[in-house]
Amino acid sequence: MKQTTLIISSFLFSILFYGQNIGLNISLFSVLTLIILIIGNTNKFKNRTTLTYALLYLLTAALVFFQHSFLSLIANIIVFFTLVGNITESKSSIFVNWLNGIYTSIAGFFHRNFDHNEKEEQPKLKKDIDLLHWIKLIGIPLVFIIVFILLYKNGNSVFNDLISQINFSFINIQWILFSVLGYFLFSNIINPVHVEPATQSDLDAGNTLFKTGSFSEEKLKKEQQLGTTLMLLLNVLIIFYLVTDIIALNVSSSYDAVTLSSQVHNGINALIASIIMAIVIILYFFRGNINFYNDNKTLKFLAFAWIILNAVLVILIVIKNNDYVSAHGFTYKRLGVYIYLLLTFTGLRTTFLKVLKIKNLLFLFRANTQIAFVLLIGLSTVNWDAFITKYNINNAESLDVNYLIHLSNNNSYILYDLREKGTLSSSNNQAIFIKHTAYLKDINTRNWQEYTFANFQEHSNSETHID
Repeated sequence: MKQTTLIISSFLFSILFYGQNIGLNISLFSVLTLIILIIGNTNKFKNRTTLTYALLYLLTAALVFFQHSFLSLIANIIVFFTLVGNITESKSSIFVNWLNGIYTSIAGFFHRNFDHNEKEEQPKLKKDIDLLHWIKLIGIPLVFIIVFILLYKNGNSVFNDLISQINFSFINIQWILFSVLGYFLFSNIINPVHVEPATQSDLDAGNTLFKTGSFSEEKLKKEQQLGTTLMLLLNVLIIFYLVTDIIALNVSSSYDAVTLSSQVHNGINALIASIIMAIVIILYFFRGNINFYNDNKTLKFLAFAWIILNAVLVILIVIKNNDYVSAHGFTYKRLGVYIYLLLTFTGLRTTFLKVLKIKNLLFLFRANTQIAFVLLIGLSTVNWDAFITKYNINNAESLDVNYLIHLSNNNSYILYDLREKGTLSSSNNQAIFIKHTAYLKDINTRNWQEYTFANFQEHSNSETHID
């Protein structure tokens, strides 16, 4: 049953993707992938976490269909690896799920068939050998038949004429190889495997930091004094910086675009250096037994203060970026600033919790990768090209139409409506018309595998126009 399903799925894989761009095929492939995974791992789908990842996988596939954005495609691929890895071991960290998912997708078939230490897989090994036998039984004679036909063609003109009349153009070797690729992928993931010792080490490792045996009061006292002095000076320095930054912020309304841009970018550079140094220094001083030292309260207070002051620095950069966006609109770089600031704020929060609750470095890595994963899914739900275009048209004091024209075709209709208002220059009007025409041509020449929601929108718009 499994082998039949894999063979059928491999042909469907070629039908969906061979010679096709991304569109509806991603959604159909996601459903097909879930069917394969459920057939091979029915019991695993009783786990709530696995079901959540399965729903996220379908969601991101739907986002590819509705938005046709690169970000939604990346999210779909990452959730695919996460789901496959989670089926391997649902209790492992998300970055271990990624590792297991990638490994399974690339080498799962070979791992199951050549890892002789997995005794439970031995009964399945015979089935796979039988399949190889059938491949040899059909493939090897076929190769020799083709070779001898080519030889005989040169030795007999009548035979050559008969063979030349046979049309083999219907055989597409590339399509067949693509189907083999599909079979290889599905046979890899139908029974996901895990990477050892990474998976077991992750399961065994907790998030809590424990006191080590070598607890020297004298060494900890000296380290506490060094840490307290350093953190005190750094707190004084960042307070001075924040005060001057707030003063500069009050007069920023008089800055031109170039100066305001420089203010934001320089602030980001300072923030990057500050946050990295803050986290590294805090992780160094709170890496071990000083967490259990009785006289560490001052050091902890100064560490918490520095984390909070860095969070204030994040807020000031947000305000500067808001001023910049209000004046000149959104771009992907300005959106990237917001995303970085959000990740930075999250990193400060998890570092705060690490010190407060005496967690280890693995806790930070687990928490931050999980948050980054959730953020990626959230970001992929937005059509950013359309969002940027609408926001800039309605809110930006200075509209950069050329930037909007060079975004993806997801904003073609919005720009075309702007063109109809007759407020743009002739060059911009012409550029938008060319962009819109090329977009319509792209939509109308897509195969059904490449369809996106825009195809149905265009069909609806055409019918409304005819009526």
